[in-house]
Amino acid sequence: MLDLRKPAGFFFLLLGALLAGAGVLNPGYMAQTTLAQDVNLNLYFGFFCMCFGGVFLWLSRKA
Repeated sequence: MLDLRKPAGFFFLLLGALLAGAGVLNPGYMAQTTLAQDVNLNLYFGFFCMCFGGVFLWLSRKA
C-alpha cells in the first residue's frame, strides 16, 4: 500500500523552504497591508512547514 507520508513530507519541506526563503530575501513584503507589521509571517510559517515536513519524513522512515 502506498504511504502518503513521504510525498506529503517532501511537499511541506519544499513549501516551507520557499516560504522561509521569501521571508529572508524580502522581509518587508506587504508590510503596509497586514495587521501584523512587526512579524515576518513567511519566515515563521516557512520554518513551521519545514518542521512539519521533517516530522512526516521521519514517520515515513520509521514505518
